[in-house]
Amino acid sequence: MNHRIPVLLDGDPGHDDAIAWMLAATGLDIRGVSSAAGNQTIEKTTRNALRICTLLGIRAPVAMGLARPLLSEALTAPSVHGVSGLDGPALPEPDREAAHERAPEQMARLLRESAEPLTIVATAPLTNVAALLLAHPELKANIAGISLMGGGLAHGNWTPAAEFNILADPEAADVVFRSGLPITMAGLDVTEQALLYPEDFARIRAAGNPVAETVAGWLDFFFAFHRTKGYAGAPVHDAVAVCALLRPDLLHFEDWHVTVETQGAFCRGATAGDRRTAPNARVITGIDREGFAELLTEAVRTYG
Repeated sequence: MNHRIPVLLDGDPGHDDAIAWMLAATGLDIRGVSSAAGNQTIEKTTRNALRICTLLGIRAPVAMGLARPLLSEALTAPSVHGVSGLDGPALPEPDREAAHERAPEQMARLLRESAEPLTIVATAPLTNVAALLLAHPELKANIAGISLMGGGLAHGNWTPAAEFNILADPEAADVVFRSGLPITMAGLDVTEQALLYPEDFARIRAAGNPVAETVAGWLDFFFAFHRTKGYAGAPVHDAVAVCALLRPDLLHFEDWHVTVETQGAFCRGATAGDRRTAPNARVITGIDREGFAELLTEAVRTYG
């Protein structure tokens, strides 16, 4: 790819966010990074974001996101990602502090300053992105699109109906899906196919550089949880949202109208797909698993 797509990364790292950012740094033009509350508290995900950027050499500014969802109480996932939100391999201490701006304002400034529209890669609850759209609707023309990990047409993972990122802030997700912006959705329909197996961990570790060793350690930790749930490998959910920009040829896309359920005791956070209404999202439903594993393996080798 001659022209690197300019992006803003917004995530709640998180093992799969960290691997997604590793991939993004090899092929995208990262203009800004922001943390979101989700996998852990905003303080912890911000620290993780800074440490990841230090490890990977990402020099873009890092902004702390909003501390809680738009309307609901915060939801975290320590059972999946550990007490720190990124348990496992030791990481370097941050080589900088977070920016003085909060995430929505940093996003707004970077969108204004860019000579070309930016794509938002959102791999967390959509609180920061929704806050940006609500506060600065005039900047929609500066957004090329949103590639997000969240939802699922067939089922959820945190509840039978809802995937974690959407359930953590359904009102924010509703704002995003009703924004009229081009949306690419990497939901559970595809991300639970995006498995890396222990033999893939070994190939990544064999690259023999510090980033490769760390990524393999993240996969070891992530798989330890998922193995107890019956998975044969580690589903690297968030990296699919980056793959959609770098290697769309590895993916299968379908056009759907996606509505976010914000009410209900059983279905809050569900993403309902409808083919009878004009589509508002490209939903990824299939992946070349072997090609995806090779993409991540090649990415870690570039850090050698």
